[in-house]
Amino acid sequence: MFLPVNREEMHKLGWEELDIVLVTGDAYIDHPSFGIALIGKYLVSKGYKVGVIARPDINNDDSFLQLPRPKLFFGISSGNVDSMINNYTAMKKVRNDDVYAEKGCKVKRPDRAVIAYTSKIKQLYKGAITLLGGVEASLRRFPHYDYWQNKVRNSILFDSKADYLIYGQGEKAILEFAEYIRKGENENIKRIRNLAYIENKGFTPNDDYNFIELKEFEKLVSDKIAYNEFIKTVHLNANPYLNTGFKLKFQGRSLIVNPPQYPVSMNEMDSYYDIDYERKPHPVYKEKIPAFDMIKDSVTIHRGCFGGCSFCAIGEHQGKFIQSRSEKSILTEIKAIKSKTVTDLGGPSANMYDMKGRELDKCKTCRRSSCVFPKICSNLNTSHKHILNLYENASKIKKVFINSGIRHELALEYPEYIRELALKYVSGLLKIAPEHTQKEVLDLMYKPEISKFEEFKRIFEKASLKQQFVLPYLISSFPGCTIDEMKKMMDYLMKNRIRIEQVQDFIPSPLIIASAMYYTEVNPINGKSIYIPKDEIERKLHRSMMQYFKPENRRLLIKKGIL
Repeated sequence: MFLPVNREEMHKLGWEELDIVLVTGDAYIDHPSFGIALIGKYLVSKGYKVGVIARPDINNDDSFLQLPRPKLFFGISSGNVDSMINNYTAMKKVRNDDVYAEKGCKVKRPDRAVIAYTSKIKQLYKGAITLLGGVEASLRRFPHYDYWQNKVRNSILFDSKADYLIYGQGEKAILEFAEYIRKGENENIKRIRNLAYIENKGFTPNDDYNFIELKEFEKLVSDKIAYNEFIKTVHLNANPYLNTGFKLKFQGRSLIVNPPQYPVSMNEMDSYYDIDYERKPHPVYKEKIPAFDMIKDSVTIHRGCFGGCSFCAIGEHQGKFIQSRSEKSILTEIKAIKSKTVTDLGGPSANMYDMKGRELDKCKTCRRSSCVFPKICSNLNTSHKHILNLYENASKIKKVFINSGIRHELALEYPEYIRELALKYVSGLLKIAPEHTQKEVLDLMYKPEISKFEEFKRIFEKASLKQQFVLPYLISSFPGCTIDEMKKMMDYLMKNRIRIEQVQDFIPSPLIIASAMYYTEVNPINGKSIYIPKDEIERKLHRSMMQYFKPENRRLLIKKGIL
């Protein structure tokens, strides 16, 4: 079944009312790679009646009125991506398309979609409970530097005037939330992990949690040193086993952010995916949806990432502990795919499946941002045996390819994994993300030296029985990257005859460490000043040096005396 998107579909299901309505900026695709489908179908499996308002037109009230007012609450999300990153390039230019929309769709996802949708819901459904979720809400739960306005904005809870926010992976928390609302136990809501809310009265902290009081919002806006201290404090206390929550004052009220939830068990992960998904877009769409075409035959095998890259928000959203599905659950989903080929068995990093610390007690007290930088933690079990067994058993069912990013220094701990990739699971080209070539910049990224990439490439290409290539994925204009550093990168690419077809300009996403570097021009972890390439002309020059082989770029580089 699809979740209903209008009253007619509700009635076909025999539903006269809804418990929960989910609002999303994405087209509704009933596939477990899309958050709304995961949350909605999981709640239905627990007995709740759930409907979806997908890609509503903010200028048309009727698009928000296709479903009746829910008995319990509205769950509001921008979709699978932050709306500002979705709508704008790194140079703040408007993007021409939206891969999460039906081709030809004229309804634009609004900027700051969560705020826009919440405002409209509150206008049309007076007094309705509003719960924010998804990536945009997660990364904006705290005050945060906003690249598009070049200033520190307040928590999205203050800006949207929503009632509650669930950050991170939301299935467990939203089920608790729904049950407390259904039972009328609203005070118990404030005990939920992964929850953020605004306290208008005096705050009585939950005895189970340790709350840190952060600097007031006004101080974070006016003082970049205070902002960096805040970012450092939040990141060093992200481990859920530390039971650390946060309190931040603003104009007589307090933002309360409860600790993250503990990693869910394998059985719990299975329960999210072992549901009868339609694995296709809702029939209301007549044209293709590019995001669906990219993932329709892929399977998620785990969540979370312990890589801790300073430019990446995955750890802040999915957590740093790997949460894996069972092999049985994964193989069952593979059998359900109609295609003869599985395009990906992956997650945030393809090769972290079922990895964890050998001694959990050591992990529970750890405050490291990364388990693999500056060196791989001695407590981390880096064996790739489980994932190779999974690949082998999956291959007995269908042809399997791996297209998720591979943490290459982790794979070097188990070279047999690299050889198996080359022999069985790659078709011609494998993209690996060293992100840069120069150590000074790589250190700020929390990435290993380029020699690790070279070693991975050597093992992979030696093991290949046919002509296969490893192509590096690189970021331009990263904090700490000067013209000299870019010149060294260009020389490296030219020397090794590497041609990068796609360039990723650095975008300072909310809440990440590298965003604080960009804003304050100081490393928030060690307090050292950093050079920041902010000028548009300089950023264009950085991109040109990464794609030195293009005629228009060569002309520019010759004009600037670089070539």
